[in-house]
Amino acid sequence: MLVKVKAKPRSKKEGVKKLAENYFEVRVKQPPEKGRANERIAELLAEYFDIPKSRVRLVRGETSKEKVFEIDL
Repeated sequence: MLVKVKAKPRSKKEGVKKLAENYFEVRVKQPPEKGRANERIAELLAEYFDIPKSRVRLVRGETSKEKVFEIDL
């Protein structure tokens, strides 16, 4: 399943918020440097869907705030 993510790096609070069917806003404390924010977004999505982190993969948008992740349910 592909999900679109609106990334919010450097947030005070972390969390996943569902905006539409396959569209989420993910807030992370990490800065968008060296892929650290992307790693944390993947971890939070894995927690949200209750799956291992290895089943969450960034497909598109590595340096963009609009990202696409593949979730292997």
